[in-house]
Amino acid sequence: MRIRTLRLLAATAACAVATTTLAACGSGGPSRGGGDTLSVWVYQDGSTVIQEEFVEKFNETSDIKIDLVQIPGDNYTDRMRTAMGSPNAPDVFFNWGGGSIADFVEQDMLVDLTPILDEEPELKDAFIPTILDAGAVDGRYYGIPMRGVQPVILFYNKTAFAEAGVEPPATWDDMLHVIDVFLDRDTVPAVVAGADPWTELMWLEYLLDRRGGAEIFDRIRNGDASAWSDPAVRWMADTVKELVDAGTFGNNFRSVNYTADGASTFFAQGGGVMHLMGSWEYANQLSQQPEFAAEDLGWAAFPTVPDGTGDPGALVGNPTNYWSINSEVEGERLDAALDFLRMHAEPEYAQALIGNGDIPTTANAESLLDSHASPEFARFQYDMVAEAPSFTLSWDQALPPGKAPALHDNIEKLFGGQMSPEDFVAAMQDL
Repeated sequence: MRIRTLRLLAATAACAVATTTLAACGSGGPSRGGGDTLSVWVYQDGSTVIQEEFVEKFNETSDIKIDLVQIPGDNYTDRMRTAMGSPNAPDVFFNWGGGSIADFVEQDMLVDLTPILDEEPELKDAFIPTILDAGAVDGRYYGIPMRGVQPVILFYNKTAFAEAGVEPPATWDDMLHVIDVFLDRDTVPAVVAGADPWTELMWLEYLLDRRGGAEIFDRIRNGDASAWSDPAVRWMADTVKELVDAGTFGNNFRSVNYTADGASTFFAQGGGVMHLMGSWEYANQLSQQPEFAAEDLGWAAFPTVPDGTGDPGALVGNPTNYWSINSEVEGERLDAALDFLRMHAEPEYAQALIGNGDIPTTANAESLLDSHASPEFARFQYDMVAEAPSFTLSWDQALPPGKAPALHDNIEKLFGGQMSPEDFVAAMQDL
């Protein structure tokens, strides 16, 4: 669900040597001037099964057929960004809305869906307004929600916690106690996929939000580089160093990946007992480790921190993911693409998301929660989102796309010990 941004040069080189492989670099794309297919690109993960199902349903009745191209998660963003504006661009593609597509909007590369939503209030009203608005750029809509809400949640192993006699941490003192208990039991307290630094970012986001409030990153997102010098930022970086030095994430976390299910499998098999991850982790575990999901998987909000001024109900993560349409798509193909997007407002699609462990972004979501595989988790997540005073979009999605590689590099170096907290703060100010 999330991105691991590789170097653009590497992505370009990969395309040069694999131009005949669709999944590698998107040799499919808009059929300039016509054609009877639509190339739809999606980030490949445990939730893709829903997109496969509804593409099949669409193709049963449409003269314009959809070719669903599943791009491996660790390469998705670079391949998509390299393809856009080229003859190999997708017709419809998965994205995170907002800052992740802002440069495409600036270059008139996307269909503005605002007039369509204005003309079809039943389509617009089908979605939770705050979720629909979160994907907008300058107040205009370029995407339709296509997956569930995605706050970052502290997952934990209920059985391991019970055996150790501890509860999920509500305060930072609780967190430090839990870490000490499991270190004494020779168990990794918290799983992190250091090979995918966006997973480490989640710790930074919550630590900063809890310590200094959502307004600090709001300033950063709006171009105020001086906000990186806020004392809460330094506290956040110092705290990460302390966690790493204590062994919170184990000794080999830098070799653990997320996109190939490494971290999730390690967590499910008892290698670590906490996992700070987007809510999609539930659906992932339900798909890959159903017994663990049913019997052992617990969830909690991120704890409060000492002297914190942030609201303990605030969230970080992604409101959801969106489908956007390439502006090169016209005529009957555009009509078909819009029909495909409309499917995602239907109760049948929302029910399918529920069946996969997700919480839909449609306005009828609350009425469907009892049919979730875990109504308790569904209600917990839905209430988190509904009651959150703020929902900070993941930093690597909120900042301009060109900033993500340097952001990830700095995070990787901080967690890996190649950069001190002081140097991390300075590097982020330079960013």
